[in-house]
Amino acid sequence: MQSQLKRGTLELCVLTILCRGDRYGYELVNIISNCMHITEGTIYPLMKRLKDSGSIDSYIVESQEGPPRKYYSITDDGRTIQQEQENEWRSFSESINKLINGEEGMS
Repeated sequence: MQSQLKRGTLELCVLTILCRGDRYGYELVNIISNCMHITEGTIYPLMKRLKDSGSIDSYIVESQEGPPRKYYSITDDGRTIQQEQENEWRSFSESINKLINGEEGMS
């Protein structure tokens, strides 16, 4: 179940983090890894898909600590998608919490 939950929420996590500011891939992995175990190999295919769909953009920044870094930023379309996914997540998690707490028949 955990891997399916990760797969279903990873896009929301990435878009939410990017709403707060631009990040490079390794940074995203580190932030998300505080909540769930992921690897760089998990994040980069998602980043490509989000870029291809127009949800995010990327740009290169020279780094004094090594090679240039590719930063990702969210687009207006990405912000809209993030808000829709967040609303869906909140509704879904509220419903599941009610069920777990025995409140499923209460309005």
